[in-house]
Amino acid sequence: MSLADRRVRRTMPLIAASLLVGSGLSAWTLGQGTAHAAPPAAERVSDDFNGDGYADLVVGAPGGTVSGKAKAGYVVVTYGSKDGLDPARKKIVSRSTSGVPGAATAKQEFGSAFTRGDLDHDGFADLVIGNDSRSSAAGAVILWGSASGLTGGTKVATYGFAPQAGDFDGDGTTDLALFAGVGSYGDDATGQGARLWKGPVKRTGAPAATLDFMEKSQWWSYENEERPDPSCGERPETCVDGPQSVKGPVVPQAVGDINGDGRADIAMNDYYGDGEWGNSVLYGGATGFERGDAPGSSGALGVGDINGDHYDDLVVGDSDYESRAMVSYGSADGLKGDVQKFDQDLPGVPGAEESGDAFGSSVAVGDVTGDGYADVALGVIGENVGAVADAGSVVLVRGGAGGVTGTGAQAFHQNTADVPGVAEKDDLFGAAVSLLDVTGDGRGDLAASSAAENARAGAVWSLRGTSAGLTAKKSVAFGPKDVGAPNTAALFGSRLR
Repeated sequence: MSLADRRVRRTMPLIAASLLVGSGLSAWTLGQGTAHAAPPAAERVSDDFNGDGYADLVVGAPGGTVSGKAKAGYVVVTYGSKDGLDPARKKIVSRSTSGVPGAATAKQEFGSAFTRGDLDHDGFADLVIGNDSRSSAAGAVILWGSASGLTGGTKVATYGFAPQAGDFDGDGTTDLALFAGVGSYGDDATGQGARLWKGPVKRTGAPAATLDFMEKSQWWSYENEERPDPSCGERPETCVDGPQSVKGPVVPQAVGDINGDGRADIAMNDYYGDGEWGNSVLYGGATGFERGDAPGSSGALGVGDINGDHYDDLVVGDSDYESRAMVSYGSADGLKGDVQKFDQDLPGVPGAEESGDAFGSSVAVGDVTGDGYADVALGVIGENVGAVADAGSVVLVRGGAGGVTGTGAQAFHQNTADVPGVAEKDDLFGAAVSLLDVTGDGRGDLAASSAAENARAGAVWSLRGTSAGLTAKKSVAFGPKDVGAPNTAALFGSRLR
């Protein structure tokens, strides 16, 4: 599919690629600009399903045919090790997997959204698999971490749209934010059901408590539109309809601690109606979320501490096809008003800014070099590689005390030395990106995908992080056939985390 076709068919913003969940990168940042050793496994538990100290990669394949049902979808987990990812060490999960509740259903696109965190507080990360479906009936599934990897399956009824895990109330346990189906993107913003489960969550699927989703100060009644709640700011239409819903629809994307209060926050896309999109942040609190503004008009979102000040920052990728990204920096008061915008013309960034590149079409934030500053990986799916149109690439820009810098920036595509494969027309390499420490050395490793590879079967590449940045040496690539999963139009790698 060409980039032009992708633009015409886009009806909603892309869900961001993989990000560290829970409290963002705060556990990784020991001192501003100070190199540090690999953090202990307990600090990385949100990424580690089997407790071996290595982050594990989750790959979504929402187009996969399962039990004869087209686009039923599945997920593949590849476990990390000191030698990186090995497609032979994996687990395939679908609605037809033994122990997973529900049944494979055509067009359900199971695995198009997922999150993870230690929900039951046992020291192993758990995986929550949802969907991007507008139907609220699909629900979600929790798979539980253990020393042998992910096991079992617990049903989360109804609320399966883009779930998010993090310690939202700051009590030291992981909570789960659940959303109902999005509904329509019509002329008006509509209500969207939401639930906030307080952790720990039992393996029966019972939370410690169900909290009001929003602070009471932000409850809003559609029936009372003549008297907007003053706490909603200039956009009362983005407030909430009550304790268990949001007015949107909203598309949750990334989790981190933006205001440094020890409570996780959710960055998300908002739909205002009449085709208008924007972004906002749900700030975690002891009694629910409080909603705040964020820059940009949708686009992929990522969260992490780029400037090393112990506040996570929000990265907004390409929106409205402007081929640029922006960073809004965190503070004790939330996101600051000033925004740093950049594109491929940032000095030091390989390549040149061109129309249609879609710079920042996917976003991931993590510390690749181990220097205490989070770096930013950005998909550039419309990048031409030589004469090959829309082959796609991934650009890594560095973090520093002054924010994002082009110094030391890198670019990778399928014609880069030591990267497996060959750049082909319409591959859209960089469709999703992730920065996770799968080698356990304290540095983020890049996973990047091309969901269009091999007639939309899809594939994922893994490049290692070093003190000097990313390296393609010893990089690996794998697709559905390599992990023994359904191959035809699987869109393997549509989501990474």
